[in-house]
Amino acid sequence: MNSMLRRLRATALPAVAAAGLLGLAAVPAFATDIHFIVAEYSSKTGPFFQEVASDYEKLHPDIHVKIEVVPWNNLLQRLTTDIAANSAPDMSIIGTRWLNDFSSQSVVEPLDGYMTPADKAVFIDALSAPSTIGGKLMGLPVAASARAMMVNLDLYKQAGVEPPKSWDDLMADAKKISAIPGVFAVGMQGKEIETDAYFYYALWTFGGDIFTKDGKSGLDSPAAIKAATFYKDLVDHKLTQPEPTNYNREEVFNLFKQGKVATIFTFPMLIPQIKAEAPNLHYAVLPFPVETTKATYGVTDTLVLFSSSKVKKETFDFMMFTYQDKYRSKFDHGEGFLPVTKAVAAEKFYTTDPDISAFASGLAYAKFAPTVPNWEEMADVTVRALQSIYLGQAQPDAAMHDAAKQVNAILAR
Repeated sequence: MNSMLRRLRATALPAVAAAGLLGLAAVPAFATDIHFIVAEYSSKTGPFFQEVASDYEKLHPDIHVKIEVVPWNNLLQRLTTDIAANSAPDMSIIGTRWLNDFSSQSVVEPLDGYMTPADKAVFIDALSAPSTIGGKLMGLPVAASARAMMVNLDLYKQAGVEPPKSWDDLMADAKKISAIPGVFAVGMQGKEIETDAYFYYALWTFGGDIFTKDGKSGLDSPAAIKAATFYKDLVDHKLTQPEPTNYNREEVFNLFKQGKVATIFTFPMLIPQIKAEAPNLHYAVLPFPVETTKATYGVTDTLVLFSSSKVKKETFDFMMFTYQDKYRSKFDHGEGFLPVTKAVAAEKFYTTDPDISAFASGLAYAKFAPTVPNWEEMADVTVRALQSIYLGQAQPDAAMHDAAKQVNAILAR
């Protein structure tokens, strides 16, 4: 129950008592409220969870599930503000990369005491690992994806080139594709959520890593500088859309759906969007180009129960209700996610569909964002460094060395 309802209940009780003394009809008891903040993946997200909530309420008429949909770009700030104001929801979808900070602040509830063996058996073990902090399960995997490269086959054919297997191939292809009027060879993300992730694709495949083996920043490594220089060259040679720092990931994806961009780095949830919005687009899903190392970005989002909830038992019951096979299958297919439950993963679709299987195959060599304290602050340092490079305000070597110093300072706190 949220704080407003608690205040209303507190003020209503004296009135109810007085009504009883006067022989008036008693005021009906309040229903239990579960406040669920849903991260918006697409226009389907809110209606889907509202449908699940309505089904749950039919079985539990004394419980009301309030679904509130919040865009991803606003979600972390919204939750941070609510937590500071002691008005956090009962449950929410969050980026798993935020979980360590939430866990260290004790604002999310460990779920081990609520989970039965049957509950635990629902999930793919490897996808629960990113939500496990200090040996405690701090949330449930709610969405999973691996990233890949997507190319517009018609534009590649028009330019007379084949989709790239190496970064040198990509540069050579991009120069020829850019000769096509009104077409940009590579869609480059430069602002908002996961701008840093767009860089990790190159960082990892150039042989670098976010952190070195001794726990220091890897942003100043030769591989990181080489990857950043490659991206800068794409921008400087006008092989991307103009001013990449004005484009978030959705805006880059929209250019691809419109047939204006030949190559993007993306996730499975773009597939149902293309099928609905650009059914005549001819595309292929391929691994990222490789310099020295095959890699992709594996991502999970997490469903958490907040420690401040006054209805933890009821909230957890609803959480598990959402993982029924019929709901998970509809959610994963509708949003274009890889499955997080064993039952949905067993569907033939995930091995036979060429698009989804191309993404799913990357899980075998995927890397995940580190679950370390202050990760979002470090990711923001990376974003600012990249933006300065894309804008021509700093050279890759200097920008990445400065970013590494800032990250190391954060790590040393």
